[in-house]
Amino acid sequence: MNDLAAPTLHTPRLRLDVIAPRHAAVLAEFHARNGERRRRWSPPAPAGLTDAVYWATKAVEQESERRAGRALRWLSFQHEAPEFLVGTVSLSSIERGPFQSGRLGYQIDGACEGRGLMAEALRAVIAHAFDELRLHRLEANHRPENERSARLLARLGFARIGLAPNYLFIDGAWRDHVLNQLLNSKSDGAGLKA
Repeated sequence: MNDLAAPTLHTPRLRLDVIAPRHAAVLAEFHARNGERRRRWSPPAPAGLTDAVYWATKAVEQESERRAGRALRWLSFQHEAPEFLVGTVSLSSIERGPFQSGRLGYQIDGACEGRGLMAEALRAVIAHAFDELRLHRLEANHRPENERSARLLARLGFARIGLAPNYLFIDGAWRDHVLNQLLNSKSDGAGLKA
């Protein structure tokens, strides 16, 4: 087992908690508030996405993924409104060995867009991925028309590496995605984890 540490991350405005069953109600509320936005940018929602029971079960599954060393998922809360879920950040598809890579995913509440909160959360997760987990590479992808995501990733230093045609089924059709990566400049391959 490659159990990943599950730290709470802190930024000037945010607290990022690793998802746990106690977050079930706020996750259900977040997805209920953002259902229309989610449909445009994310794969079809599973049944129960706005139900706390679904999220309590999902949190246990995601804890198993963390313990297996495959994924970490955080929920971000503002210090000034500690019970309101601002967004989610996931570090998934973690591969070790000579690849040392993971995939970064994120969502923000529609009411919180344009305030730099997601950039702040992502910087904390990227620092954890590179400094603590010692990953060499992070990948983050977005639909070509999602200009906000493109600008966000560029500000964080991600480089566009290609276009994947028909990458994911979203909003009723197979959608192209822009592929982006960020490399850890401090990664020298020493102490690679299998």
